[in-house]
Amino acid sequence: MSLFITFEGIDGSGKTLQIKLLKEKLENIGLDVLVAREPGGTKIGEKVRNIVIDKNNTEMSYTTEALLYATSRAQLVDEVLKPALAEGKIVVLDRFVDSSIVYQGKVRGLGEELIVDINKYATNGLVPDITFLLDVTPEVSIKRRNKRFNVDRLESEGAEFFQNLRHEYLHLASKERKRIVVINSAMSPNTTNKIISKVLKNRKLI
Repeated sequence: MSLFITFEGIDGSGKTLQIKLLKEKLENIGLDVLVAREPGGTKIGEKVRNIVIDKNNTEMSYTTEALLYATSRAQLVDEVLKPALAEGKIVVLDRFVDSSIVYQGKVRGLGEELIVDINKYATNGLVPDITFLLDVTPEVSIKRRNKRFNVDRLESEGAEFFQNLRHEYLHLASKERKRIVVINSAMSPNTTNKIISKVLKNRKLI
């Protein structure tokens, strides 16, 4: 049984922890789980990631940013995601095309249509079975990010940027209600994890 699950949300929404908790829960019931992240997940993708998140690359154009994400994504799909799904694994991915639609398409102003077209080629049409949008306010996001020792180029953006991201994520979710499930992740990690598990069970995905 293959299943493609993605997690989305602004920085500080708790994706990394929730992916870890979900992986543990799925493996405990005997399922084969592969976890990956974007950008990255492959040797080539990690090199692209280093370019994208480098705080010194302040001159990077929004178009370059979008194409770099798509480049990393294309390699990840071909090298990791499609083979794993073909083997019947459950793939849990930290960010996918929705991130590019929101970050570069909407907030950066490149346009949703352009980002969708670019990523149709990058992903060869691969779409998640279900996406969990972990929703927190920019205030919660900033508070959580301030606890980190290092923040990357995108994480160092201001409150208005993250407010716009949140707005666009919620707007996208409203158009994709069958696939995108919005969860208030300002709750305790265990509570959020229980809700995620319940959604997967109710939809008979696990």
